[in-house]
Amino acid sequence: MIRNVFTFSKIISIILFGLGTAVLGNRPSEAFSVETVLDLKYVSQPSIDPSGKYIAYTLSVPRSADDKPGRSFSEIWVADILTETVQQYTRKPDSSASSSWTPDGSAITFLSKRKDFHKHKQIYSIPVDGGEASPLFLHAAGVSSYRWSPDGEYIAFLSKDPKTDQEKAAKKTGRDWIVFNENLKFTRLWVYDIAAQKAHQVFKSDLNIWNYTWNSNSRSIVFQATEKAETDHSYMFRQIYSVSVKGGVPRKVCTTEGKLGSMDVSPDGKTLAFLGATSMNDPLSQSVFLVPLKGGDPVNLTPGAEQSFHKCLWLDDNNLLLRAVNGTSTRLIKLNINSREREATVESDQIIYDFTDGISGNGLAIVANSAQHPNELFFLAQGTTTLKPLTNHNKALEAVQLTPQETIHWFADDSLNIAGVLTYPVDYREGRQYPLLLQIHGGPEGVSLDGWTTTTSTPIQLLAQNGFLVLQPNYRGSGGRGVEFSKADHDDLGGLEFDDVLAGVDYLINQGMVDPDRLGTGGWSYGGYLSAWAATRHSHRFKAAMVGAGISNWISFTGTTDIPVEMSLVHWNSWWFNEPQLHWDRSPLAHINKAQTPTLVVHGQKDDRVHPEQGLELYQALRIKGVDTRLVLYPRQPHGLKERAHRLDYMNRLVDWFNKYVK
Repeated sequence: MIRNVFTFSKIISIILFGLGTAVLGNRPSEAFSVETVLDLKYVSQPSIDPSGKYIAYTLSVPRSADDKPGRSFSEIWVADILTETVQQYTRKPDSSASSSWTPDGSAITFLSKRKDFHKHKQIYSIPVDGGEASPLFLHAAGVSSYRWSPDGEYIAFLSKDPKTDQEKAAKKTGRDWIVFNENLKFTRLWVYDIAAQKAHQVFKSDLNIWNYTWNSNSRSIVFQATEKAETDHSYMFRQIYSVSVKGGVPRKVCTTEGKLGSMDVSPDGKTLAFLGATSMNDPLSQSVFLVPLKGGDPVNLTPGAEQSFHKCLWLDDNNLLLRAVNGTSTRLIKLNINSREREATVESDQIIYDFTDGISGNGLAIVANSAQHPNELFFLAQGTTTLKPLTNHNKALEAVQLTPQETIHWFADDSLNIAGVLTYPVDYREGRQYPLLLQIHGGPEGVSLDGWTTTTSTPIQLLAQNGFLVLQPNYRGSGGRGVEFSKADHDDLGGLEFDDVLAGVDYLINQGMVDPDRLGTGGWSYGGYLSAWAATRHSHRFKAAMVGAGISNWISFTGTTDIPVEMSLVHWNSWWFNEPQLHWDRSPLAHINKAQTPTLVVHGQKDDRVHPEQGLELYQALRIKGVDTRLVLYPRQPHGLKERAHRLDYMNRLVDWFNKYVK
């Protein structure tokens, strides 16, 4: 059972609404615009120094219109916990991330790719008291991630196999054909010995490493690996191994089934805690397991929990710290492994996004967001329950008007309680009916949280500023409510889960808030599928749709995605060739004759998760049927848009589409 030592609350209605009218107070002078979304900065990857006085972190910085196309830059900053001041250590155009501290705290290490030193990403070091960054060492194939050993004598790191001389020669002569899923490059585990200034590959056998952590004695490494270097295998078939830092044959710690997540070794080095699935078809690695590091059967410490756990860290040999998602909120949970009692430890309504991988004597560094700000850095002092804010990298938000939001609840047709985040339009007045837009999360095991909701893919505040109510529903199958809820859509994709969404729409209509003749929907990935489903099977209800990287044909999707096993077994519980009629019936294209909803189709051309042909199939069918549609393909973009110009174009198109057809 869980014992609450504080109460989460959001006093929204009373503060923001006064007797039927929105009380917005003295409005900021600047409007919330597309540029406001594009210019947001985000804090991530906090790391406390050995003295417990400073926190290094990564800041994501957007490119300007004058920069070359590409992803956002990342920079290393350091916050002083006592003075609450920050200092920048690295600058664009060289992106830097994954900061850590040398054992004596005299320097910060981080990952960066700097052409002056090497063509691949390397581990760099920069003195805390100032100076230039330089490589800690050079590894020919580059470094994708690294971890200092607890005693500071070693660095474990991952590196992908380089191309062979034969492969390089073949490319020059045009003999570089690809045999699909053959000759894939493995990501290997390496260790750099600080004293010897030498790196060695820990073992030679073909295991692809996806996640790893040090044993607290610094003499062995625990890692998650698969026998094939494929994305689908990373989701579904990882196993946990242990190996000596000196090398040898990896030993399997235990046998697991389904997805694996965060893991940590107890301070005494005897026990491994990890997040895992309860079965092969569990959509999330959301339960907490313990297993003796010497081997044995894992024990689930959280059976039946109506929340999803996303990170674990040992506080001492008897207690774990967990990040938990509860519906639309988050908590930091202290779990006693003996009594299994769970205790909430933070008195805050912030959405906790991440915390440091280690505990300092002074406290814990936390990254969190709220309805008022994206991810910023906070400090939780030892023995306290209040988060202390340390950064404010989005001061421009203080000058813009943000509309209120809140968590609402409604009942599905079978009486299941469903929640979602509702954002109000600008100048909301009780008693008026407004156009409603759905912004549906992906997964389907994703979850919409009641924190900062505005991103370039889901520009919630931008839509609200244009006069729309916006609902982000957490339909059955979503994360945040435990294993049973996340499995509740099995064998029924597009069925009861979308009925949950429609029930939320009807709830708002019955409350007198929504005009039933002005409904629109949008979403990415699985949210794109549900929007395509709305625009076809339920087209009579929706005036416009945006399908972002969405599925339109479950049968062809399975043959083109990089996660056929994960999508079929975790969510469908079946393969399409065993139940072809069901899979086709739940495909939006099967209901194209009902389609009358103008649909904007958006896709990245380099999307391996949902192939662009899914968008093309939907577009072609709608076009043939005479339904107004647009297909926008963004070059170089994967499963989501990364470049500023593409994001700008997408958001402008989205707002224009909904303004034209829903308003």
